[in-house]
Amino acid sequence: MEKYRAIPEGYMTVGEVAKKTGTTVRTLQYYDKEGILTSSMESEGGRRLYTNKDIVKLYQIQSMKYLGFSLEDIKNKLPQINTPKEVSAVLTEQAKGVRETIKSLEEVLESIEKLNEEVVRMETVDWAIYADIIGMLLAKNSGYWVVKHMDSSITEHVLDNLDDSVATQLNEKYIQIINRSVETQKAGYAPDSAEAIAMAQEWWDYIMKITKGDFSMLSKLMDMGKKLDHDEWLEKFSFDKDYLNKALGAYFVKIGYNPNKQEENND
Repeated sequence: MEKYRAIPEGYMTVGEVAKKTGTTVRTLQYYDKEGILTSSMESEGGRRLYTNKDIVKLYQIQSMKYLGFSLEDIKNKLPQINTPKEVSAVLTEQAKGVRETIKSLEEVLESIEKLNEEVVRMETVDWAIYADIIGMLLAKNSGYWVVKHMDSSITEHVLDNLDDSVATQLNEKYIQIINRSVETQKAGYAPDSAEAIAMAQEWWDYIMKITKGDFSMLSKLMDMGKKLDHDEWLEKFSFDKDYLNKALGAYFVKIGYNPNKQEENND
C-alpha cells in the first residue's frame, strides 16, 4: 500500500467515510482489521484512506447485513458469486433460513405468552413449575397449563421414570386422546356409549403408562383432576372434562374395576 504525506484528491479518511455513510469509525476499523473492507491506501501518517469505490462496497456490505448474511459470508462467500443464477441461489437459501428463524421466534413468542398467562394465574412465584411448563411447551404438549396444579412428586415421578423417547411418544398419545375426546363429545355420543368407553380405555391406558401402575401417583392425579378449574379446562380443550370422567366411570363398570377399592387395598 502506497503512503502519502497529504490526503490526495478523491480520497477520504475513515472519519469522513463514517460520517458520510452513517456508520462508526470503530465499525470501519473492524472491517479493515478482518479484511471485510480494507482501505484503498494509507497516508504517510498511517491514516486509512478510502475512495468512492470503497463506499459502494460498504453499502453492499450494509445491504447484505440487512438481508441477514453473516460477516463471514460477506467476506468469504459472496465475493465469489458472479452470475445472477448464483446470486439467486444464495438469496433463496438465505430466505429459507430467515423463514426458519421467523418460525422459531414465533414459537418462542407463543411460549412466552402462554407462560405469562400461567404466571398471572399462579399465586406464587415458582421457577421449577415455570421450567416444567416451558418443557411441555417445547414438547408441544397442550396440557402444559395443568403443570401448575401438579404435586411436585408427580412431576418428579414422571421425570425419573420416563426417558425422552418414551415421553415424546406419550406426549403424542396425549394429544391424540384429547382430540378424540373432543370429537367423541361433539359427535353427541353418551359417556356410556361404546365410542366414549373406547376413548376412556385409551385415556386409562395412557394414565397407567404415566404412573407405571404406582397407585400413590394415580391417586394424586385423580385428586388433581377433581380440583382442576372447569372453566379453564373448557378454555384450553373446548370440551367438558366431566364427560371424560363419566366415560372413564363407564369403562370401569364395564371391566369391573373399582379404583376406590384399589385405593383401600393400597392403604
